[in-house]
Amino acid sequence: MPVFHAVALRVRALVPLCVLLMSGCATYHREPLAPQDTSTSARSLERIRIDPASMPLPELAAHRFDPADGLDIDEVAMLAVANNPDLKLARDDLGIAGAQAYSAGLLPDPQLSVSSDYPGAVGTTRAFNYGLSIDVMAIVLRSANKQSADATLAKTDLGLLWQEWQIVAQARQLFVKTCFQQRTLPLLQQQRDLARTRYERMAAARADGNLTDDTLSAALLAYSDARKQYTDAERAAAQTRHDLNALLGLAPDVQLQLQTGSDNEVAPLPDATLDAALANLARRRPDLIALQAGYEAQEQKYRAAILSQFPSLSVGFVRARDTSNIYTSGFQINLSLPIFNRNQGNVAIEKATRQRLRDEYQTRLNQAYADVARLREDSAILARQLQQTEAALPGVERAARDAAAAYAERNLVLGAYTDAQSAALTKRIDVATLREALDEQRVGLQALLGSAIPDAFLSDLTFIDTHAK
Repeated sequence: MPVFHAVALRVRALVPLCVLLMSGCATYHREPLAPQDTSTSARSLERIRIDPASMPLPELAAHRFDPADGLDIDEVAMLAVANNPDLKLARDDLGIAGAQAYSAGLLPDPQLSVSSDYPGAVGTTRAFNYGLSIDVMAIVLRSANKQSADATLAKTDLGLLWQEWQIVAQARQLFVKTCFQQRTLPLLQQQRDLARTRYERMAAARADGNLTDDTLSAALLAYSDARKQYTDAERAAAQTRHDLNALLGLAPDVQLQLQTGSDNEVAPLPDATLDAALANLARRRPDLIALQAGYEAQEQKYRAAILSQFPSLSVGFVRARDTSNIYTSGFQINLSLPIFNRNQGNVAIEKATRQRLRDEYQTRLNQAYADVARLREDSAILARQLQQTEAALPGVERAARDAAAAYAERNLVLGAYTDAQSAALTKRIDVATLREALDEQRVGLQALLGSAIPDAFLSDLTFIDTHAK
């Protein structure tokens, strides 16, 4: 019984120390999952406030977000950055990387060891052994691990910025597509109505015996094609609306009011602007800078693996008393013997990983140059096609007006009238399609090169270059 009483006394003596050490520990709080849809509703959208200073591009940082009068292309991009579900997950990943960097900078805790022996012989005393030690190698590796974790945090942060660039580009492309569809749907509807009117008139003429079956079949085929084009365009417009809502984190039933504006011509980009942006590509593109940070993180991991070749060492101090009441003080050293392993496997792994990251960076940089070259060539081709199509548009529209006037005076048959009107509508759709393609090419260049490329939708094309300096 005296033995157990002594043990109880020492346990009670350690309780205040344990309470003191545990006072700074985190506590657990349960956070249940939400069982319902939490997408932003139309009413919630009205209450959204976005700080322009948090935007990843200077043209967005200088723009005011106000959904009351509808969303322009920059406001759609700002809402995407603030409310996109994938970006929320990426920001959570950034929080994890920050916690990991914090953890890597912490010093190792010292180890306390306590043991006690209670002899049964008369005339002997209780023996004890108290020790305090710390892992020296953990301190030696702390600098490399901390630098690696900091570089990984920078990589994750830059990766988030690059993902924001991509989300901005996707939002702008969907905005451009929506504008295009809102302009072309009425034109396709007019084409469908013209084809239907032609077919119904010809069907009536066929019923009177004034028309052959093959001519009526051709009119029916033209009407079916026009109706299919309009129906396909309606479905595409609905899909674009759903894609935009999903990108913006909105509920599917939200009907966005967009400031589509007028169909302005996209100014061509000077070669000097693109060349200057390409020259700074490795210092501008967040994904390339993120890969550089990732490579630096791997450098530190490789360095830590090299340092880990040395023997693992922990040192401590010991205070003891034996059963004959003799006190001793000393130290202890725990040392691994690098005979078989010597951490050579991890060194080889980290070295090979570093080489892969080096190759990945170079591949991404080369691909960026190739993507810009492809977009430049495509833009030049589209610009020539648009110029040719716009040059032909006035003549086709003039012919359509003349045909309408002649048809109103009963000097032109229905078939020739509908052919002239349909040709004008088709040419307008062709112009709108080419302009949409050019706008999307510009958005693609912005996604690749950032704010060095002016936004085609800004009235002042010098805005971005001025604010990017």
